Amino acid sequence: MTIPATYAAIITAAGRGTRAGDGPPKQWRVLTGESVLARSIAAFAAFPRIVVTLAPEDMAQGRAELPASVMLVAGGASRSDSVRAALESLEGSGVTHVLIHDGARPLISAEVIAGVVAALEGGAPAAAPALPITDALWRAEDGRVTGSASREGLMRAQTPQGFALDAILAAHRAHPEGAADDVELAIRASLPVTVTPGDEDNLKLTYAPDFARAERILGGMMDIRLGNGYDVHAFTAGDHVWLCGVKIPHDKALLGHSDADVGMHALTDAIYGALAQGDIGRHFPPSDPQWKGAESHIFLRHAAGLARQMGFRISNADVTLICERPKVGPHAGAMARQLSEIIGIEQDRVSVKATTSERLGFTGREEGIASIATVTLIKA
Repeated sequence: MTIPATYAAIITAAGRGTRAGDGPPKQWRVLTGESVLARSIAAFAAFPRIVVTLAPEDMAQGRAELPASVMLVAGGASRSDSVRAALESLEGSGVTHVLIHDGARPLISAEVIAGVVAALEGGAPAAAPALPITDALWRAEDGRVTGSASREGLMRAQTPQGFALDAILAAHRAHPEGAADDVELAIRASLPVTVTPGDEDNLKLTYAPDFARAERILGGMMDIRLGNGYDVHAFTAGDHVWLCGVKIPHDKALLGHSDADVGMHALTDAIYGALAQGDIGRHFPPSDPQWKGAESHIFLRHAAGLARQMGFRISNADVTLICERPKVGPHAGAMARQLSEIIGIEQDRVSVKATTSERLGFTGREEGIASIATVTLIKA
């Protein structure tokens, strides 16, 4: 999904969520290893700009726990107040359209987001996902059914709700009393709203049992990818080699179009492979002179960034260097540290090790160095 450069996502997370029971506000509760709010933010990672509204007392926690690229805005007493503050912060920034999403909907899918964006790109001034009501509707009082209501034409509203920025900001300014959601304000402002497909899994966490349901959904929708990479470079004249981002003195150098870091190249291809996105040559053609002598961390950062953009996190990486010399063991810790910083995961999730080929083959004859790498990507 390609998001236009003039789009921004607003994620509302300034409420206290008292109906969810004891514990911290629901947006900060952990859901299968990650906070509800962090999951909601990750779903919009492809957006050029993300604004998150937080209660003033949560701003320090937000700065400590949320991605540095996220813009934090202090929310108000109501949801409408918070959204308006976020909209005001974007005025004059070059943003033309916004998608406004409940931070307590961490299971939002890329398909639902894409549906809203497609409607806006098609010329709709406003668009929002919804699902038709299929159950019978009753009225009740004191635990007894007192009547029924027609479900004809009724929809269950979801988020993200998308708008032209100037139109929804004007609606908020014209109706400071607020509303249940932004579509209601758009309707008051006579703004036509296009309905896009919703998703049954896009539930809003409101009550304590909702968390158990969300965990069951996550258990069934987890996407795990494995990727393998292999690379080899021949020796040439020189006095050092680059291996996994570490410069190691040696009586030879590695020959290549870039810096010939065989370990980084294998890991980069492993990530591209897990994503089904080809290899380094597809993204950085060796025929392009701008990559002559390029540092290999450029390629690896691109692969890791692409994984995040596609909604995956890197769970672990394992790199094996195959050579007789130089000795890798003394440098393995520094190599793992370099790789972990580049791909953005903890160092204890990165393994760098070496083996020889028992003097067999081209590596045994010290004609070059080979590397294999394996990576695990997870989308949940």
